[in-house]
Amino acid sequence: MRVVSLLPSATEIVYALGLGDQLVGVTFECDEPASARQDKTVVVGGRDTSGMSPAAIDAYVRARLAAGEDLYTLHAGALAALAPDLILTQDLCRVCALPAGHVADALDYLGCTAEVVSLDPYSLDEVLTTILTVGEHTGTRQRAGHLVAGLRRRLSVIADRVAGRYRPAVAVVEWVDPPFCAGHWIPDLVTAAGGRPVAARPGAPSEQTSWEQIAAARPEVIVVAPCGFHLDGAAAQAEQAARQLPGLPVWAIDADGLVVRPGPRLVDGVEALSTVLHPGLGRAAPAGAVRRIA
Repeated sequence: MRVVSLLPSATEIVYALGLGDQLVGVTFECDEPASARQDKTVVVGGRDTSGMSPAAIDAYVRARLAAGEDLYTLHAGALAALAPDLILTQDLCRVCALPAGHVADALDYLGCTAEVVSLDPYSLDEVLTTILTVGEHTGTRQRAGHLVAGLRRRLSVIADRVAGRYRPAVAVVEWVDPPFCAGHWIPDLVTAAGGRPVAARPGAPSEQTSWEQIAAARPEVIVVAPCGFHLDGAAAQAEQAARQLPGLPVWAIDADGLVVRPGPRLVDGVEALSTVLHPGLGRAAPAGAVRRIA
């Protein structure tokens, strides 16, 4: 089977199922594992925003969407040349990846008959289900089942550790300029880690808010997890959150690695968050996972 992944989380799932040698196409953002783009064709490109401020990135995204333009470029000819059997994509968020409908339209135009599977989880449980979905479509149902069972066991271990303990109110900030509260599966990560999510939208898209509204939710811990950033970038944004919310403990987390990409590493994120909310109950978070800012 020849597989193309049009989103980084799907690439992670494919590798977690031991199918890296069957993956022939990826996006420019696929960076896990580190070898994800080696010997693969990059079929989705996009603007490099690494030198832009959070406010400038937000303005760029808003302008593109208002104009009806995509944030990503599908290299349709390169995709067709790969002759894929299966394409993994999403319809969850236009800011995160190409919508599945755009991919299907391009395939129709090119006469490509690949199966297109859209992975659109809104909760942590649905993220785990997407792993099973990929297993179904790649002939690795049993392997996917074992993987998900292992992830659920790890979540159960954390649940047992935090059972009966006080759950601090946690606000996860997904962007700082302007501020966005976290949505989709991210509040579930807080709950699984032994916290109580506030200023959040469980199972719904993240939403622009204000620092006043975040403060009004009376959080006891702030976690900054900006989409598109690993720990160093998250830490830079967390400095701004600390200035806006003085007196509160503010932590940065490797957002792309542990929080915002709906793949197996979300369980790593739950484990890291649990060390922030309940220090001393388990092993310390690995280097590069979290950092206290204030």
